[in-house]
Amino acid sequence: MSKEENLECSFCGRKKAETDLLIAGMDAHICDKCIEQAHGIVEEEISDAKSSSLSKDLTLKKPLEIKEFLDQYIIGQNETKRAMAVAVYNHYKRLLQDKNDEDEVEIEKSNIVLVGETGTGKTLVARTIAKMLNVPFSIVDATVLTQAGYVGEDVESILSRLLQAADYDVEKAERGIVFIDEIDKIARKGDNPSITRDVSGEGVQQALLKLLEGAVVNVAPKGGRKHPEQKFIEVNTKDILFIAGGAFSGIDKIISKRLNMQAVGFGASLDEDKVDQENLLQYITPLDLKSFGLIPEIIGRLPVLSYMNPLDAKTLRAILTEPKNSIIKQYAKLFGMDEVNFTIDEDALNYIVEKAVEYKLGARGLRSLCEAIFTDAMFDLPSSDQKEFNVTREYAEAKLTNTTLKKLRAAS
Repeated sequence: MSKEENLECSFCGRKKAETDLLIAGMDAHICDKCIEQAHGIVEEEISDAKSSSLSKDLTLKKPLEIKEFLDQYIIGQNETKRAMAVAVYNHYKRLLQDKNDEDEVEIEKSNIVLVGETGTGKTLVARTIAKMLNVPFSIVDATVLTQAGYVGEDVESILSRLLQAADYDVEKAERGIVFIDEIDKIARKGDNPSITRDVSGEGVQQALLKLLEGAVVNVAPKGGRKHPEQKFIEVNTKDILFIAGGAFSGIDKIISKRLNMQAVGFGASLDEDKVDQENLLQYITPLDLKSFGLIPEIIGRLPVLSYMNPLDAKTLRAILTEPKNSIIKQYAKLFGMDEVNFTIDEDALNYIVEKAVEYKLGARGLRSLCEAIFTDAMFDLPSSDQKEFNVTREYAEAKLTNTTLKKLRAAS
């Protein structure tokens, strides 16, 4: 018997003749069967490690806790906060689901669409939830997207931003949150399917479908157009939560028309069915999004529909001072870093709110108004010996001239 025939696997003891392949090492041998078995063990260990890593990194809280966290940063919008809390909780429960479950029930994604006027806090809600969950978060603007092959950004560039937010850690990016802003700007131009190439409207919606539902997408990490030589990264969007937001300007007319369709007959105009004309968005349905110009397929992949209430004077006043990260607290900290004690009178706060309501500037307008009032003080005080700065209504009125207000209104 030759020396080669005496060789055997150091792990299982099989003779060379009983194996398809026997690989030699320094002082030992291993057969193909043991390699396959070892490979299976390694894959299982890595999978378990990833699963435990996800459980450890992901700060998952109950819907009530999520809403309580949002309450610290966002004033009002209770319906939206509740809907978002449930959708996010279910989505991350889906991520932590045991893959070895034998009941074969697969939980689908709860992508969200938020409808609300500009400045009502759509982006803030999404950003706050991402901060709480400790997951990568990116905001993309749908207005720059076009169908592949045309001037503009490809739909895949959405994931390039998420990869950047995750420091190019693909596993981390694959459980992140993407906020697609201005989703209403890619509505198709008419209620009928496009015959010609609607490359910045319906074409983009079609291209978004695979991302929203879940697919393995080749992503150019630096953007595809400017660096054609780069290697693509494969990203699976199955576990990425997409939140779409838009002002949907004019959708209130669609809602009003739909509600008034039943205004004739014996059952019409009942007192308890009175429509709140000031906030028609609360009656929004997926049908209204279809009438606005979103295709049925994309509406089906954004199953959670919620709305943002318009901001009234009381809400704007609360936004100024109450949240953890409120505008006035930010200015107090800025002045405090120069050792200046900053205070503002109640009348001055009310004046800022009055102007924001009058000029329909929304929550973003509050910041613009404050900036216009405090800029001179922020320029002068760091170089002076003054350590107290109190803002009165008279001071605010003097700084907010008609010219300043006109500029702010034009910019909003």
